[in-house]
Amino acid sequence: MAALTAFILSLIFGPLLIRKLKELKVGEKINKADSLKLDDLQRHKQDTPTMGGILILATVVISTLLWADLAMRCIWIVLFSTVWLGLTGFADDYLKQIKKKASGLPSSVKLTSQIVLGLILGIILIMDSAHSSRIDIPFLKNGFDIDGLYILFVIVVIAGSSNAVNLTDGLDGLAIGIMVMVGIAFSVLCYVSGNINLSEYLLIPYIKGGGELAIFCASIVGAGLGFLWFNCYPASIFMGDVGSLALGGAIGTVALLIKKEMLLIIVGGIFVLEALSVILQVGSFKLTKRRIFRIAPLHHHFQFLNWHENKIIVRFWIIAGLLALFTLITLKIR
Repeated sequence: MAALTAFILSLIFGPLLIRKLKELKVGEKINKADSLKLDDLQRHKQDTPTMGGILILATVVISTLLWADLAMRCIWIVLFSTVWLGLTGFADDYLKQIKKKASGLPSSVKLTSQIVLGLILGIILIMDSAHSSRIDIPFLKNGFDIDGLYILFVIVVIAGSSNAVNLTDGLDGLAIGIMVMVGIAFSVLCYVSGNINLSEYLLIPYIKGGGELAIFCASIVGAGLGFLWFNCYPASIFMGDVGSLALGGAIGTVALLIKKEMLLIIVGGIFVLEALSVILQVGSFKLTKRRIFRIAPLHHHFQFLNWHENKIIVRFWIIAGLLALFTLITLKIR
């Protein structure tokens, strides 16, 4: 019901938001002077309404508030994290689109926002007597405790997941399609983690309130499918940073709450590869003045290899679906 609610709300309010953004002239600007070829490949996206993440954020929050048990502390934690990063992304998009500041919010400010959020979440979690600093490792029955490094670990998870989704959001429907599959996988992970019998059978930590987090993840699935209705190729709207930063941070927070942080690397494998491609490209160029990829992030590299945009998107979706399936299989391979 949470997924269905978010989906229907997206279908109802999507056209209204697209119309309003067009009236306000809030559209994508293709002027990346660092790559004229990329500008040419993306030229058809010029002035397509952006900041559509507002729709995702609103429908996820509304659906969660309607269907989840609000007495559960974990629900408020994940909503707080999602809205925090949503507002950070909104500030970036606002500066770009409304104030016409091409660079938007400085990268240092966005990173500081993510670090502060990670610090807050780390403190909240470490103070929770029911939440340990133990890290659950896929394929193994026993994890390990990182003690005093846990808060730093939380910061890395939040910043990493948020930025990885942000970097992937470059082709029509790419990021949101992958996020739907991640959301489905985490809905299952949350449900089994919140069921004392299933968690005991699967030898994973029992998380009180995990079932309610499954409702939040289902809201992401529904909102994602509703947004994909308008964002699929050729896109009528883009999510912008208000959507990508919030979704990345949301799934990172869920992973922390149910102690499935390491599985985040598998289920979000495409996001990880996209982020790594940027890190490797920048590092290689600074050290050797050579580029590993034609261009980064990775999806643009395949565009430069003359793959059609739709082919890249669908193939990345296929890989993401297989990774989501493999993530669920790890529950039994222990």
